[in-house]
Amino acid sequence: MSTSLPPLRSSLDLERLLEFEFVRATENAALQSIHWLGRGEKELADAAACSAIYGVFDLLDVCGKVVIGEGIKDNAPGIFVGEHLGTWKPGAPRFDIALDPIDGTTNIAKGMPNSISVMAAAQVPEGAPSAMKHIPSFYCHKLAYGPAVKRALQHEGDRCLLDMPLKDVIAFIAKALDKHVRDVVVVTMDRPRHADIIQQVRATGAALRMITDGDITAAVAPSLPESGVDMYVGIGGSPEAVLAAAALKCLGGDMDSRMWFQNEAHKAEVADQMSAEEMTAVWRCNDLVQGESALFCATGISDSALLPGVKLIGHRVETHSILMRSRSGTVRRIHASHDLDKKVVPLRDA
Repeated sequence: MSTSLPPLRSSLDLERLLEFEFVRATENAALQSIHWLGRGEKELADAAACSAIYGVFDLLDVCGKVVIGEGIKDNAPGIFVGEHLGTWKPGAPRFDIALDPIDGTTNIAKGMPNSISVMAAAQVPEGAPSAMKHIPSFYCHKLAYGPAVKRALQHEGDRCLLDMPLKDVIAFIAKALDKHVRDVVVVTMDRPRHADIIQQVRATGAALRMITDGDITAAVAPSLPESGVDMYVGIGGSPEAVLAAAALKCLGGDMDSRMWFQNEAHKAEVADQMSAEEMTAVWRCNDLVQGESALFCATGISDSALLPGVKLIGHRVETHSILMRSRSGTVRRIHASHDLDKKVVPLRDA
């Protein structure tokens, strides 16, 4: 029997080589933004993180197109949809990129936990227009769950959890996880628009955990066994839905997402861009991040359920990052120590 070695520079090999450059970008964003922790200047923190991400990609030979960016909702400084990242040299691999230089900018400004720098990417197949879906609404109604619940759903006919009463969803999840309902942990954001969600969850007797901001972490948590979270439900940013979808694709979990509109004017604006079917469609992770390729990385800025935050120790800085890849299913947790006397963070505005 004979064996042959794979090509040395297949598209998969390129993805493996580049994944560490993506996590370097979120590391540098965290290192730059930590200086603004608790200073009440969320836009300056965001600008610092953006500059660090630009700095890494200015040196990287990729053709990166920002499909999901930030700054849409509040005109904050940001890296916007349609921007090009990388050198765009001929022959360089094409990636769709989704990013949030700081998920949890309000938390940064107030010196609170639960802020991360996060990025996802998917390699665009040859001849394909894109690999990630752009959602034009500001917000989506989301319900995220882990691999065991996904398998149970597939066995039960793959019904949409968003169309079920929450008491039935929680009972379904409890059965899938072999738990009592009272032991199911549900996370949502503390928002007036979630008053009905909070009431419904409490009525079931399930454990409720509320967060102030940063629903990417919350959506990913049910697919991480050590998080202690079984389900995330809530109305949060549409860009964050695509970022979370990339992580869930790597982890084997899933999420039901549907566009949600805070007013009729915005609904009418989106309706001009989309079909009637799309206006009410439910998207899962494979709809939001298409194909086999998906990379997800994040670095903690302030402590969160997903990652510890940046720690300054004398002349050194410690960062904690997570790096995932869907093709291999590998999840890496990276604890890095940076020497401030030697560390150079390339910046776009330097």
